[in-house]
Amino acid sequence: MTKRLSKRKVRVGVVLSDKMDKTIVVRIDRLTTHKKYSRVVKRATKFKVHDEQNQAKVADKVRIMETRPFSKEKRWRLVEIIK
Repeated sequence: MTKRLSKRKVRVGVVLSDKMDKTIVVRIDRLTTHKKYSRVVKRATKFKVHDEQNQAKVADKVRIMETRPFSKEKRWRLVEIIK
């Protein structure tokens, strides 16, 4: 039996909203270079994340993992609450 390595993406972000049932909205920040001005710019992306036990709260730092689609917009699931 061979061990299969997971190739799923893992990200760390901050919870923005927990008002939906079993769903949280997580913001992930990244730094990127501006194409014209060559400055470092901060960008943010929001993901809808599946939270089975409704345990994450607003302002929690969480680790999420890519997974199968749960709904039209949910393609990530909660792995752990870091802080």
